[in-house]
Amino acid sequence: MFILSEVSDIVKIPPHTFHIPINEAVTNELHKKYANKVIANLGLVVAVWDLSEIHDGQLKPGDGASFVKVRFRCVVWKPFVGEILSGWVTQCTAEGIKIGMRFFDEIFVPKNYFFENCEFKPVEKAWVWKPDDETELYIDVNERVRFRVEEEVFSSIKPRPTNQDNQEEDNKVPPYALIASCQTDGMGCVSWWD
Repeated sequence: MFILSEVSDIVKIPPHTFHIPINEAVTNELHKKYANKVIANLGLVVAVWDLSEIHDGQLKPGDGASFVKVRFRCVVWKPFVGEILSGWVTQCTAEGIKIGMRFFDEIFVPKNYFFENCEFKPVEKAWVWKPDDETELYIDVNERVRFRVEEEVFSSIKPRPTNQDNQEEDNKVPPYALIASCQTDGMGCVSWWD
């Protein structure tokens, strides 16, 4: 689930931090730039682990900052396909369920990735699994569920001007998302299997 990845970048060290030791200044700037951000085709960066290599800083005309080329390792959250995880249902729709994990909310289980005999009940806004004729097991919002990672989806996101209205905020595509399933024993609501 967590991996250690090596990345290289050029870090801008502002002049007001020149009195700080270079390792600390570079680490601080890397944390600002990478922590809780998605690196395309890599995953969600949790933290900078260590610095492998720091080159001499260079100056650019008209800018008082120092630009330092660094190679560093960072802790990345990247679940592998087939990994079993658990989270909480944040939304139930006719298309499937959305799951959150306190630090990552872009997990979706499409309707075709549920158990057989699962159906959506619009009045209750919940999914129901009928393992036999007498039993109905509900998947509701705020239920803890266990799921299997089926696919990772990385999307290219273009920067938007800061003055643009956030009317499209609900429809935006996340930079990193997981497609999951609940189709085997032990999957679905944790309470079903306790």
